[in-house]
Amino acid sequence: MNNKRRDMISRRASLAALTAVAAVAAAGALAPIAATAQPAYPTTAVRLVVPFAAAGGTDSVARVVVQVMGTRLGQPVVVDNRPGAGGSIGTLAVTQATPDGHTLLLGSNGTMVLNPLLYPQLKYQVDRDLLPVAGIAAVPFLVAANPQFGATDLKGLLAAAKQKDVTFASPGNGTTNHLAGVLLGSMAGVNLTHVPYRGTSPATNDVVGGVVNFLSGDFGTLLPMVNAGKLRALAVTGTQRVSILPNVPTVAETLPGFDATGWFGVFAPKGTPQAVVDKLSAEFLQTLKDPRVAQRLQELGGMPMPLNATQLKALIGTETAKWQKVIKDNKVTADALQ
Repeated sequence: MNNKRRDMISRRASLAALTAVAAVAAAGALAPIAATAQPAYPTTAVRLVVPFAAAGGTDSVARVVVQVMGTRLGQPVVVDNRPGAGGSIGTLAVTQATPDGHTLLLGSNGTMVLNPLLYPQLKYQVDRDLLPVAGIAAVPFLVAANPQFGATDLKGLLAAAKQKDVTFASPGNGTTNHLAGVLLGSMAGVNLTHVPYRGTSPATNDVVGGVVNFLSGDFGTLLPMVNAGKLRALAVTGTQRVSILPNVPTVAETLPGFDATGWFGVFAPKGTPQAVVDKLSAEFLQTLKDPRVAQRLQELGGMPMPLNATQLKALIGTETAKWQKVIKDNKVTADALQ
């Protein structure tokens, strides 16, 4: 064999050896990545915990989004009602769930803002235990009075409150409805006597029966009473009129700056992988663009509130500062959570 041929065979052997070494090195480098790669999400049904009873306002909002969201994720999204202690039981359950994105919370300004302000001994802390995922809906309350009370609009109610004792009902001390009434009286400069109940139904029944003068409540509960003539709609607590009652003004049209809107957002347990949170946030925001979702929220008196995780966290901060001042200025206290 001549020298030239021997050199060619040697070069080919060296190239083959280098290729084999490179392949082994690449396999070694990829092994840790494969070992730590996250499985496709979601791998099973996603549970959306609603910390209030079925058929209430929070539950209604949850059921608006789960069907569309399930289609987008490729796995069912099921509502899990876990009521009790002003929403604290269900919220706490989510903080203790496995942080893999398969258990989520539909939180509200009540559970994320008011409860922490009114109950400093809560077993959960929003910043410590939960991650914001996406804003879902803004739903104002309807202010409605007994038709025999005499006031045909909000100005008439506030004028009456300057002349006599006027009472308002709520589902309980420390609820968003309660604080809406407190803010109304404070901004109007009148005394409104709060009458707390254990739930929306008994509060509504006593306003219909004339025991209490008025209340602010969710549209799903009060609108049928208004349509039946059992209650008179006076105002909407949000910043704009709602399409299902376009002739009913906002409180802000009488008291500029007034806003007591209920809102809802999705949260995940702390420790949920960021990639999962990002996916959920994007999918929820896309879900809110579905015309069926927007229409159903309008039927509840609300509207989509498409906030990403950063914006939802900022909303909690703004709302906390606002309601902390209202609570402090008006010396609001709440009953023990049960």
